[in-house]
Amino acid sequence: MRRSLQIRGVSVGGRAPLALIAGPCVIESRQGCLKLASRLVELAREESIPLIFKASYDKANRSSIESYRGPGIEEGLDILREVRERFSVPILTDVHSPEECARAMAAADVLQIPAFLCRQTDLVVAAAETGCVVNIKKGQFMAPDDMENVVQKVVSRGNRKVMITERGSCFGYNNLVADMRSLPILRRSGCPVVFDATHSVQRPGGGGTFTAGDGWLAPYLARAAVAVGCDALFVETHFRPDRALSDKANAIPFSGLRGLWRVLRSIDEVVS
Repeated sequence: MRRSLQIRGVSVGGRAPLALIAGPCVIESRQGCLKLASRLVELAREESIPLIFKASYDKANRSSIESYRGPGIEEGLDILREVRERFSVPILTDVHSPEECARAMAAADVLQIPAFLCRQTDLVVAAAETGCVVNIKKGQFMAPDDMENVVQKVVSRGNRKVMITERGSCFGYNNLVADMRSLPILRRSGCPVVFDATHSVQRPGGGGTFTAGDGWLAPYLARAAVAVGCDALFVETHFRPDRALSDKANAIPFSGLRGLWRVLRSIDEVVS
């Protein structure tokens, strides 16, 4: 029996409709973040989308020392707090060290464990101990069955509010493949399962000093994942992906979200 999570009024999992986790890869500016959040909330209201807003205050695992990382934890959490209060939308953000978790919980409803860090026990446990929902991204180097051990690290602290996100697996050098078999395997954990459509089309380090990717393929993978069965879709979006400061090759243009969501909702209604 799959658990259903309530995240500031948004239901994820169980028999709830497909939810959307969306926002920029990283906060580029206060004004830009608020503008995108406003448009996403407006879209969610018009299309009846269960929405969780996502953005990172720091991208700690960029390809190059010169890559843009974000405004940092203090300014970034202040911006996320403003988004949550102004638009009454749940917030998801990444945490990278145990020390960040207690600070991030003041501005976020979901603490996300990055894929590269999903085996870091101290980080996972610290996130669990905040009592927040913990979204664990499956490492590109891990089999879906292996995620049960990670989930148990959260549960061991009395926190059963866990989601697991599939974001592709290593496929040789500088490439990923999305194995849709992992979605039903991850669902056996009883946790809500999320599919990350935009990170699954990355080519990590494929640009030399930046992560390349095939963003045009993200909508295709999103449709496949919803057909196989997932509880939420994770996408990074931007008004002008070609100008994004992080993961510009993978973000879905905001202008294409409405049409994509209508297709995904139709698929979800058939397979649910």
